[in-house]
Amino acid sequence: MIYGCNTAVRLWKRGKKKKKKNLDSSSSSTLHSTHRYSNSLLRRAFCGEIAVNLTMATDPRAFPLADAQVTQQILDLIQQATHLRQLKKGANEATKTLNRGISEFIVMAADASPIEIVLHLPLLCEDKNVPYVFVPSKIALGRACGVSRPVIAASVTSNDASQLKEQIYQMKDKIERLLI
Repeated sequence: MIYGCNTAVRLWKRGKKKKKKNLDSSSSSTLHSTHRYSNSLLRRAFCGEIAVNLTMATDPRAFPLADAQVTQQILDLIQQATHLRQLKKGANEATKTLNRGISEFIVMAADASPIEIVLHLPLLCEDKNVPYVFVPSKIALGRACGVSRPVIAASVTSNDASQLKEQIYQMKDKIERLLI
């Protein structure tokens, strides 16, 4: 059975909470097995051993939402930008890059909870004429950014002497086509 990351996390947390309660031995064995199953499922989901469902229920305000192929290309580009230090992580850092005028494009997580914490960015992007896109998973975005925590927004910044300049412009075109 394939679960999305949010479902796996929820199952894992639920098993962890129930494990802490002192129940009779018959029910505790089932809870321990549920906890182990959920924990291994979560670990496999984070390691990429199972497919993560990209068609999770997302907020309709998360527009434009990239499809699976474009999402993978965006995450690969973000990973490369991380190594070249052309990436800012988090909603506050993304806002700063937009205000300073050094942002090439913005990537936001559609499963940010609550979604309102990133909804100021599309308005700011439209004011600054910067393309933006939503990806389905904040966990996948965090892993692409090179951190072990979920990331709800990231900004790829400009650098004239960068090796990624051509790839960034191609990705900007793809994102702008999604906005139409």
